[in-house]
Amino acid sequence: MAWNGRRSGGSPRQVIVFLLCVCVWQSAAESLRYSLAEEMERDSLVGNIAQDLGLAPSQLAARKARVVSEGSQQLFRLNPSSGVLTAKESLDREEICPQSETCTLLFTLFLDNPLELIRGEVEVLDVNDNSPVFPSKEMVLKIPETTPSGFRLPLEKAQDKDEGSNSVQNYSLGYDSHFSLSVKSGNDGVKYPELVLERQLDREEKPEINLLLTATDGGSPPRSATGLVRIVVLDANDNIPAYNREVYEVRLAENSAIGELVVSVSATDLDEGSNGKVHYALTETSKGSQQLFDLNPDTGDIRVAGKLDFEEMKKHDMTVRATDGGGLFSHCKVQVEVTDVNDNAPEIQLTSHTASILEDAPPRTVVALFSVRDRDSGDNGRVDCTIDGDLPFTLTPTFGNFYELRTSAALDRETRAEYNISIRATDWGQRRLSALESLWVQVGDVNDNAPAFSQELYSLWVTENNRPMVRIGRVQASDADAGSNARVQYALVRGEGAEQPALSVNAESGEVYVVRALDYERLRALEVRVRATDGGWPALSAQAVLRVLVRDENDNAPVVLHPGGESGAGAGELVPRWAPAGYLVAKVVAVDADAGQNAWLSYELAKATEPGLFRLGPHSGELRTARAVAERDAPRHSLVVLVRDRGQPPRSASATLAVALLRDFSDAHVSLAHDPPPHEPDHTLTLYLIACLACVSALCLATGLAALLMKLRRDRRKRAEPLPTFPTAVADSDAGSLPRSLVYDVCLATGTLSSDFRFLGPFLPCFPAGVPPGAAPQRSSVSSEDPTNIRGGDDWAAQGRAPLSEGAGPTLAEEACPANTRVELSVSSDQNPWLTHQ
Repeated sequence: MAWNGRRSGGSPRQVIVFLLCVCVWQSAAESLRYSLAEEMERDSLVGNIAQDLGLAPSQLAARKARVVSEGSQQLFRLNPSSGVLTAKESLDREEICPQSETCTLLFTLFLDNPLELIRGEVEVLDVNDNSPVFPSKEMVLKIPETTPSGFRLPLEKAQDKDEGSNSVQNYSLGYDSHFSLSVKSGNDGVKYPELVLERQLDREEKPEINLLLTATDGGSPPRSATGLVRIVVLDANDNIPAYNREVYEVRLAENSAIGELVVSVSATDLDEGSNGKVHYALTETSKGSQQLFDLNPDTGDIRVAGKLDFEEMKKHDMTVRATDGGGLFSHCKVQVEVTDVNDNAPEIQLTSHTASILEDAPPRTVVALFSVRDRDSGDNGRVDCTIDGDLPFTLTPTFGNFYELRTSAALDRETRAEYNISIRATDWGQRRLSALESLWVQVGDVNDNAPAFSQELYSLWVTENNRPMVRIGRVQASDADAGSNARVQYALVRGEGAEQPALSVNAESGEVYVVRALDYERLRALEVRVRATDGGWPALSAQAVLRVLVRDENDNAPVVLHPGGESGAGAGELVPRWAPAGYLVAKVVAVDADAGQNAWLSYELAKATEPGLFRLGPHSGELRTARAVAERDAPRHSLVVLVRDRGQPPRSASATLAVALLRDFSDAHVSLAHDPPPHEPDHTLTLYLIACLACVSALCLATGLAALLMKLRRDRRKRAEPLPTFPTAVADSDAGSLPRSLVYDVCLATGTLSSDFRFLGPFLPCFPAGVPPGAAPQRSSVSSEDPTNIRGGDDWAAQGRAPLSEGAGPTLAEEACPANTRVELSVSSDQNPWLTHQ
């Protein structure tokens, strides 16, 4: 009793000392850490506290050391004499710390004199003391015999109370040719076995298959458990329910109301009747998920059945089995992710909007004004506005939560006539919510595009002698603008004082007409400019060149220059009676004012006194003797020459040529029309000679005057026009038997019995190829076959003249002689024609 009294008397002092010790312990306390494997025997050594604290065992006993475990159960014992901490009994980690990866037991060491508290902890290490356990010893699976190879069946996984590597690590399956085992790992590292059908089943062959499934953990030594998988093969329900997705992933807000639809799984069965009716059931769920969700077995709707908590469980995994009336089934997975609450999307309120804007509006033009609001707070209420797509518009914040929609670049209606502008407002929440507002903006047209012709040059054709107002083609221009700005009108461009053109253009359609008949020989081409003008203000225009080419018609008959006309008398030619075969009598020269094939001429003898004596070159027009002249031949011959072109229809002209056969050119006085009577006196010869001399003199004078006048006239025409116009119908032609610049003059010399025929042309020096200007000209000869073909000889420089022959030599083109070379042809009484080239 005395002891009790002292205790009660010293109680206040002990309380004070205890509080002071607690304060000291809190400021500088030591911590002891130990580890002990579970399932160790009773009084197993945990650690030596005296040694770890650096105290002698006697000090522990003197200070009354004792250990107190946290909780109602004391799991450890301290021997004060030795300082050894032992376990009172065998520890079972799975019982002490269920569903925890680490198991730590806390205790406190109390020391008196002075009072001291030391914290300590003992980690209970897991040992592989639990074998895997299947929820059921036998798993029954019903599989139709029509199930295709590769079909997967999830199996129930084994449970192991151990943690880490001591938990279930692998599954194995007894051998069977129809099935194999596939093991998959989930996100939490748990192994899931799946049965894979390798070969199609046959119920008649094997209606039931029993397989042994073994689950093995990773301990040392490993522990295992087995379960029987009994597979019942169903007959003749050959369509299993098929899900439209294998995995349904759903994000669900944590504030979802009870009864809210989470997802609707759907599986279809192609069978009819009860075999096609599908029922749904949850076969496997995460721990704690089955109380939070409810599955409608008929519709497949999964709804919220309990209060969701994001902080407690973020993800729920469920396996749904769809079974038809015939027992066939399939599985799908439903993954529900619970998200934190950001349940208000931004709102866009349009204040003003311009529906149309002209394309020439300057950049930074305001199109719309709107405001944005989000009823959430913090980052969930903070909003950013953007424009979807690459558009020439920009958003500009003004004041508060107002934004202006402006143009950022010049607009072009021809490139894009309207814009659908999508304005998106997005908040800054963890699950970002957004709102979308669409604005339509029309781009108004301005007249900023001139018409454009499809071609810079239009070439059209018309045949001469056309009827007035005939349509020959069309010009076309397009304008990229719209409305009246794109309406194009056409007109011919006429200079001031220009006469009315022969063309007309329809102002609306652009069709081109020839207003009057055209003549190819007077006008071969016509070129004008066409203007296309749009209907905008101010009007824009463009021009193109319109070229009309006139096609030739065979509307001109050939014109015979030599011999002249179709008179009965005709022209006269003298041929000696000793003339051999091929002797050149004359050359018929004709031209045609048409062009091309219409101007190709051919020559033929239409009528001859003696047809076999003469022949006419069909292309050259040369009249030659077909054979040697004989004494029996008549002294006078009348030939009718027909010149025909190749047009359609062909046109022709004719000329009469009189030929006299003379024994000597001294008989030239003999009349070509009638021979004098043989009894005529000799004094008539003198009379004829005087008359001939007078005619020749008059002819020479007239020829000289005519040549002078023609030269002056030709010079004036050359200065006025690029082409000669003599004769008018002939000068414009590019065809004929001779070059168009070649003119023939005939002169009869007086005071001699010989006659000279001179072929005169414009005079310019002729230089053969390789001879420089200024060098002495060489002599040339004219072939008897073609007087326009000039041939050369080495003896011309010495003699000045050469015999007319058919020898080979360079042509006029090869001699590089211009077309205006002067050529003089002389025929003497000794029948030796020569050519003097001046």
